[in-house]
Amino acid sequence: MNIKQAKQEIQNTLRAYMAKDELGNYLIPTVRQRPVLLMGPPGIGKTQIMSQIAAETGVGLVAYTITHHTRQSAIGLPFIQQRTYGEQEYSVTEYTMSEILASVYDLMENTGIKEGILFLDEINCVSETLAPMMLQFLQCKTFGNQTLPEGWLIVAAGNPPEYNKSVRDFDVVTLDRVKRMDVAEDFAVWKEYARAKGIHGAVVSYLDIKKDHFYRIETTVDGLQFATARGWEDLSEIILAYEKLGLKVDREVVGQYIQLPRIAKDFANYLELYYKYQRIYHVEDILQGSWQAITASELRAAPFDEKLSVMGLVLSRLSEETRKVRQQDELTTALHGTLKIFKAALDNTAPRQVLEQLVTARQAAMKMAKDAGQLDKAARDLKTREINALQSYRTALVEGDVADADAFETVKGLFVAEVTRRKALAEQTSAMLDNAFAFLEHTFAQGQELVMFVTEITAGADTSWFVENFGCEAYFRHNKELLFDQTQQRIRDSILSAKSE
Repeated sequence: MNIKQAKQEIQNTLRAYMAKDELGNYLIPTVRQRPVLLMGPPGIGKTQIMSQIAAETGVGLVAYTITHHTRQSAIGLPFIQQRTYGEQEYSVTEYTMSEILASVYDLMENTGIKEGILFLDEINCVSETLAPMMLQFLQCKTFGNQTLPEGWLIVAAGNPPEYNKSVRDFDVVTLDRVKRMDVAEDFAVWKEYARAKGIHGAVVSYLDIKKDHFYRIETTVDGLQFATARGWEDLSEIILAYEKLGLKVDREVVGQYIQLPRIAKDFANYLELYYKYQRIYHVEDILQGSWQAITASELRAAPFDEKLSVMGLVLSRLSEETRKVRQQDELTTALHGTLKIFKAALDNTAPRQVLEQLVTARQAAMKMAKDAGQLDKAARDLKTREINALQSYRTALVEGDVADADAFETVKGLFVAEVTRRKALAEQTSAMLDNAFAFLEHTFAQGQELVMFVTEITAGADTSWFVENFGCEAYFRHNKELLFDQTQQRIRDSILSAKSE
């Protein structure tokens, strides 16, 4: 299965394990709640989906890379306890609480969340002294004298032996007590994720052209060389940062992330072309509707890979703009709910105090989500922007010396400014989308390039959201034609199939 399917299956497993009967008991007894064993190549997102699942389901997340632990930190330190059996007193060895289990209890104590996921990465690479304890934990959910609390799903991840020389094989006794999922890399799934996360356009368009470069691990005379999904995502982050700082990303920088020299060299060359295409095809002019006829004729005559790169540039910019609209929409939605709370609380509390209480509550909720392992970058940014907006509302009341009777109208006016900004961003982005279609229609008429462009708009999380919420006449027209063409093809295939029978 791919990582998206694995994520869904883990969510389904979590739901099944957390489900209770009418008496409040778990439908599946704890002893039958098998740990999930997630096996797959390194760098495909096994760790990352855990925080996504926690955020989407509202459970807690405690994550450890188990190779960082010794036997003592994992199961606790031994100490001597005096116990009486019959009439005889004995010295008995017990253990302090495992650091790992203590982290679970800390999360429960700090957040009030009683159910969650304990994620143990690199489970099959533990030290020789720790291996028996880890197998016992998978089988019995105990470290030393302590047991994992009820309501917690164990998810363990590991790499197959072909990717890691340090792995240990699990025996049948252990494998017969886990729910095993084998995960493989899948570019199509990663590309969907990349669009939603804002991965650099050069990375996405390059891998669209060179899909076989997405994930490769090769053994050479110089040792192990590789390109992984994790490497591409981290490379994207450094490219975006370097662009903001005006720094150059050269082959050496690329090679620090894509550790397969021929692919690193190939991408570094492509990145130079990507920037060149950005300049010579004047992508910003295309989106502003001020492109020149020579630009269209040059692109029409360009090699197919170059056409894909330019469309990638256009799509990347549209993704950026639609993401801004979506973020502003999420902010205004969050503030609208907060504004209702603010209005209702004014009957009993002063406006400035209400806003201060709201800020404090939002900060506490943000901290709790972070402590619970639920706070990804998008959620963190949204919560931070909401808090900043509420603080600016309070500042406006204080600095403007606004009377309590006028406070709601003042805050409402500031909120309306956010709504107006959302409208302006949406109108600006709609114009860009229309201009992109106009340019591509002029350049390619009804060619396959338009089909690919419509398909990418549909597949992009932000672009498809924007079209769904704000519309785009050109998109709907071309999408209808695309669906018609697909229907025709299905009919032809059915006729050919019937004839062959």
